Amino acid sequence: MGRITFYEDKNFQGRSYDCSSDCSDFSSHLSRCGSCRVESGCFMVYERPGYAGSQVFLRRGEYPDFQRMSSMSGMMGMTNMDNVRSCRFIPMHRGQFRMRIYEKENFGGQMHEMMDDCDNMMERYRMSECQSCNVMDGHWLMYEQPNYRGRMMYMRPGEYRSMRDMGMSGSTRFNSFRRIMDMSEDTNANMTMGKIIFYEDRNFQGRSYETGSDCPDMTSYLSRCHSCRVESGFFMVYDRSNFMGNQYFVKRGEYSDYQRMGMSDCIRSCRNIPMHRGQFRMRIYEKENFGGQMHEMMDDCDNMMERYRMSECQSCNVMDGHWLMYEQPNYRGRMMYMRPGEYRSMRDMGMSGSTRFNSFRRITDSC
Repeated sequence: MGRITFYEDKNFQGRSYDCSSDCSDFSSHLSRCGSCRVESGCFMVYERPGYAGSQVFLRRGEYPDFQRMSSMSGMMGMTNMDNVRSCRFIPMHRGQFRMRIYEKENFGGQMHEMMDDCDNMMERYRMSECQSCNVMDGHWLMYEQPNYRGRMMYMRPGEYRSMRDMGMSGSTRFNSFRRIMDMSEDTNANMTMGKIIFYEDRNFQGRSYETGSDCPDMTSYLSRCHSCRVESGFFMVYDRSNFMGNQYFVKRGEYSDYQRMGMSDCIRSCRNIPMHRGQFRMRIYEKENFGGQMHEMMDDCDNMMERYRMSECQSCNVMDGHWLMYEQPNYRGRMMYMRPGEYRSMRDMGMSGSTRFNSFRRITDSC
């Protein structure tokens, strides 16, 4: 759940209050709050009751003086907090992240859907304001300045028709956005997340862009992408934006030329593939909309026709784990990455009607 201990005075002195959930008003427990220790989990603390006023994100660590919170948190330019009056516990989200940001209130003006961090909204989207948003998946932090600096605001899943309704002044503008992920508790988080570096030119030349998460459009960072290095983790790279077109599975190693990956054009988008530790389960169906023969798989299959006497797989239901489907037997030919979910038609995944899948492999640590 997480655990945070608040103290009346600076440097962890005076009476204390342990908390592992939301608290809308500390005055029921302490007359004031000058410092805290986060023993586990992530929290948002607020300078006013009812989760209002300036807010600061805290993860595991010691915070001996709230008046120096900005320098301790690395959020220069943020208004200092004299006291903490309320807090929210932030549950960890393990799946995908998705948020739509809108230029105007009530979901008006430009709209952009985000699935990863954005360090500068103006540079990426050419949008000067974000006045409303819809958080569909995950928990996010919004920052007043680019590069995750200045005043911040915590956003849980939900519809936010006006930032002013969130207690922000009409002059407040948000310019960068970051997903809240479980980086504080997992010592292997960087390995779980993965790290990939993309380069404009072949053989790792030209400008570069580094990421550990999904990127739906590389053109926000590079004019082209012709090579990449994977330092840790697994990724799927695509030759079209928004995870479409030809796709290729990459693991730790060097990929000096995109054409050797079977890409018709340069790399345009990528997905980070999280590691799954439990069982794997997928049902494959002969026809679209889960029709025809059905077979449930829990391990790799190098030849669907030989094993199941089934010539086509036109829909599937991935229940557990992450999988790769291949056009030819023995894990060869064009491939497609499948996350947990229902897939009623392979054509809806951007594959042509002539594409047939004939072998299937689980994505495991030994890939």
